[in-house]
Amino acid sequence: MTGSPPQALLLDIEGTTTAISFVSDVLFPFARQRMARALAGSLPESPLADAVAVLRREWEQDPALREAIPAFGDGAACALALMDQDRKSTGLKAIQGILWEEGYRSGALLAHVFDDVPPALRRWRDRGARIWVFSSGSVLAQQLLFGHTELGDLRPLLEGYFDTTTGPKQESGSYARIAQEIGLPAPALLFLSDVPAELDAARDAGMQTGLLERPGNAPVGAIDHPRYRGFDAILP
Repeated sequence: MTGSPPQALLLDIEGTTTAISFVSDVLFPFARQRMARALAGSLPESPLADAVAVLRREWEQDPALREAIPAFGDGAACALALMDQDRKSTGLKAIQGILWEEGYRSGALLAHVFDDVPPALRRWRDRGARIWVFSSGSVLAQQLLFGHTELGDLRPLLEGYFDTTTGPKQESGSYARIAQEIGLPAPALLFLSDVPAELDAARDAGMQTGLLERPGNAPVGAIDHPRYRGFDAILP
């Protein structure tokens, strides 16, 4: 870490606080298995219908997507196609969050976080640092994950959440908007992620950065961001 100690931390989830395998092997299949039935039975003026409306607008604005999925229908085919492409679709993420909510509430889902996450969050809070999350998953999905972890409810340790409604994670403007909303200059924030392109965007906005090298993460070659194998070395 370079520069002054950060006043706040901004955390990615997948590959940073949580194993990539939990998202790819647990959360995504859970949503996929329930997608068609849930969208076919969605009620008008429900949160799920609102999420489908966002997805429809994305489909209408994307010629390539309309070519692949000529008829939107109830949105299930579009949502599944976007999942296959690993697209960071705001509408898709909102739908997934609603499906995961059912799983967390029923006890069918319990979220993974690395063992060093809860003590680090408490340590950072004790040092006066404030903590936010920025993920491509919806705010609802983020709140559910941190509220239903194997290591307890971590939401009291977090100040808030940002998702792609703020902007793409690989664009510097997104981080500038986050800093403005938090009310701190960008250099006072430390962004932690496993994705170099996200770290580049955050640095371009003026933030401090750190790459997480967690088990299961893709190897990263030469970069000019500090590297961490976990949270223990960050604001120790």
